[in-house]
Amino acid sequence: MTPTAAGLTLRTPEGVAYLFDPGALCLEFLTTGGPGVLARYEVLHQPADLAEWLRLSRLRLDPATVHVSADQLRTAHRLRNALWRLGRDSARTGRRQADDLAEINQIARPAPLVPQATPDGDQTWLTPADGNAVLSTIARDAIRLFTGDLAGRIRECGSPDCYLIFVDTSRPGRRRWCAMEACGNRHKAGALRARRAASTHHRQARVEPPHNNFERAVKTSG
Repeated sequence: MTPTAAGLTLRTPEGVAYLFDPGALCLEFLTTGGPGVLARYEVLHQPADLAEWLRLSRLRLDPATVHVSADQLRTAHRLRNALWRLGRDSARTGRRQADDLAEINQIARPAPLVPQATPDGDQTWLTPADGNAVLSTIARDAIRLFTGDLAGRIRECGSPDCYLIFVDTSRPGRRRWCAMEACGNRHKAGALRARRAASTHHRQARVEPPHNNFERAVKTSG
């Protein structure tokens, strides 16, 4: 993953780079791995890994200015697991488990990162900071998302082999894919192959009569 103006640069299994912007920091955090089958994508093995990911995230923090302890890394894993469950529940049923909400509420209690204005009009963050402030910031972002106007716009990617979750901020509310450059294009390519295969089969069926019908025609004429 590499930093971009908005979102993260991810790669398809074929190695093609694409921009994934889930629309919220808390959903961006889900790209670091997760429970169950998502463990294969785990990148937060050591406390320093979380600090390094913050540089890639929309927070754009210098990892040298963020101290993360082993306990805070474990808290990060708990937060991420709760976010996965909440994201899926929101996308599928609109309901959320009280235990997951309680987990996020607890992690949101410490003081979050302090925003700072720069002379060129950008926003940065007061550093040095620790893992608790970072995780509180992510948890508070989740609370805003799951209780805000966009709570009903949380979606799972429409590809059956993609786990990414995003906020559909499109005007018609019809976004289906994590990114058109990834799962969207794969779906279009698959649909095109299926149409071509169906067209080929249809032409062959018109040119070559079914075997049984041909046999019946021969026997009748004899």
